[in-house]
Amino acid sequence: MSIEIHLSPDTHRNKEIVVIQFDYSSEIVGLLRQHFPAQWSQTKKCWWIARKDFDYNKFKEIFSNTAKISLPHKKQKDIVKEQILPSNYLEKLQRLRYSDSTIKTYSKYFRDFKAAFKNIDIDDLGPEEINDYLSDLISKRKMSTSQQNQRINSIKFYYEKVLLRKKLYYHIDRPRKESKLPKVLSKTEIKSIISNCNNLKHKCILSVIYSAGLRRNELINLKITDIISDRGLICIQAAKGKKNRYTLLSKELTQSLRLYYKEYQPQIWLFEGIKPGTQYSASSIVNILRRACYKSKISRRITPHMLRHSFATHLLEQGTDLRYIQSLLGHSSPKTTEIYTHVSNQNLSLIKNPIDDILNDST
Repeated sequence: MSIEIHLSPDTHRNKEIVVIQFDYSSEIVGLLRQHFPAQWSQTKKCWWIARKDFDYNKFKEIFSNTAKISLPHKKQKDIVKEQILPSNYLEKLQRLRYSDSTIKTYSKYFRDFKAAFKNIDIDDLGPEEINDYLSDLISKRKMSTSQQNQRINSIKFYYEKVLLRKKLYYHIDRPRKESKLPKVLSKTEIKSIISNCNNLKHKCILSVIYSAGLRRNELINLKITDIISDRGLICIQAAKGKKNRYTLLSKELTQSLRLYYKEYQPQIWLFEGIKPGTQYSASSIVNILRRACYKSKISRRITPHMLRHSFATHLLEQGTDLRYIQSLLGHSSPKTTEIYTHVSNQNLSLIKNPIDDILNDST
């Protein structure tokens, strides 16, 4: 992502504008013309959009995969015009105890929805207008089915939970969910990644994620008191869906965790940031894994969640019952856990490949 777009406030023809500057790119120009009322100024030698028409959130989303957006912090308030959420929308999300991540996502997408109807009272919108908005959004932007569903849910939440309207007040065609198989690592790759962490703390972080099948946030939220070493268990509290569960604590890893505890002396959280008593950051986990993969000469992109997928797949390959794996991972439905049967070589390894006989006969 070598292209950088610089945004800055200015005035032009007695109008407040947002100046858009970048090294020439036909792709950037095409996206500007397609999605925004952008104009070229011959005098200023730059592209610009009237301040009143500039939607920073939309701009950021359109160009996030194409360029780096540079926005001076001191000038941010002069450029970013954030849509205000209905006060009862945020309040309802919090009262119903939605997770911080869901609140952030719903708020962002509902602001986008509200911005699209800035001169209209959204309470008066009908199902046709909402469907048209979503159809237009989906056709113009490349987004995952997961994001599409989250956008739909953010709108449904307002009309059904905040305004207390019937669920069938409007109908939105949901996209088919993509059937993607989880990406997993071999035990050899896991061993190489962990052994290439020279720092004890980093080694323990990656080991706990893999050996307990944790999501990244679950590791960050682990407290010292959640480690039940005498029973070989880790207690995961208020995980996805506000559910508690127990998962495995490795005997071998317990010894490493004791050494780690003596050396780092965490106060509250099992893994803390530089400042004592603060939680470890999600981005730091990504960086630890990236460095370990580089040292292990693993060139493909590896994410922390792939360690969780690998844990489940390796358990299945060892003959562990799917019901136990479902419980350890905290899946509500066995169908979610069954996806690992498609990536496990548990049964495939028993099948003899017919080409083996062909090649043996040819030698």
